[in-house]
Amino acid sequence: MNKRMIQQAQQLQAQLMKAQEELGQMTVEASSGGGAVTVVMNGQQQIQTVKISPEVVDPEDVEMLEDMVLSAVREAQVKAQELAGKHMGGLTGGLNIPGLT
Repeated sequence: MNKRMIQQAQQLQAQLMKAQEELGQMTVEASSGGGAVTVVMNGQQQIQTVKISPEVVDPEDVEMLEDMVLSAVREAQVKAQELAGKHMGGLTGGLNIPGLT
């Protein structure tokens, strides 16, 4: 590798690190059960908050609440992946780099 290529690689690495930090600050929100369960996740797919409306907490039907939480988390993951793909796509030129998108 010549010096120019090394510099370009270092610049790309710095840009990718900055973009990853930015993704940590960006959030997506998903809900289920008509808004009864809401999940906020950052662009790095880390759950930030989970909110559950008290009226859906039924000790006789815990399974329904579990399903709503799971559904909201899954939707938030999809949205976070899409956000990361859009945010990182310009830097990676569409390459799928493990751990980045």
